[in-house]
Amino acid sequence: MKPDQSISQVRIIGGVHRGRKLPFADMPGLRPTGDRIRETLFNWLQPVIQGARCLDLFAGSGALGIEAASRGAGEVVMVDTASSVIRQLEKNKALLGLEHFSIVRADALQFLDQEPTPFDLVFLDPPFAGNLLQPLCHRLAKGWLADGARIYLEEDLSRPFPTLPEGWELIKEKQAGAVRYGLAFAPWPG
Repeated sequence: MKPDQSISQVRIIGGVHRGRKLPFADMPGLRPTGDRIRETLFNWLQPVIQGARCLDLFAGSGALGIEAASRGAGEVVMVDTASSVIRQLEKNKALLGLEHFSIVRADALQFLDQEPTPFDLVFLDPPFAGNLLQPLCHRLAKGWLADGARIYLEEDLSRPFPTLPEGWELIKEKQAGAVRYGLAFAPWPG
């Protein structure tokens, strides 16, 4: 086996870091959002990503947050609980020279219990077994969203998306393999 083959990597598919392969912490249950899904997602987000404040509540491999930074997001905040994930994200941040890119070690639900600051774009790709989308959406609706915010949702295909908070609208929805994914729109600040 070649040395490279034991390393888990994710490829940035667009923007200034297009084509870069970055290592990520290989942990049970960590599943980076696939290239095809990310390509579709960022096509959806293309009109709003430039300068956006982005929050990735389950950073994992960093695929979504780093992709957002590569494509011109103004600020990215990555949240995860695992020390090995945080260490690798810090290394990748330094490797790419990412500015306006913060990494926070915290539980996503507890992170949302603090004083909110509004974001334009939120990535919600929690572990499927945790059944966390509904409580996360309802906490986000309490001051975490800027006017016209977009919320990316990813779920196991066997389950429907949760009931969204009042005023939110699911504007895009697709599936790929065993994954259901979509984009919600919050027309006024949450």
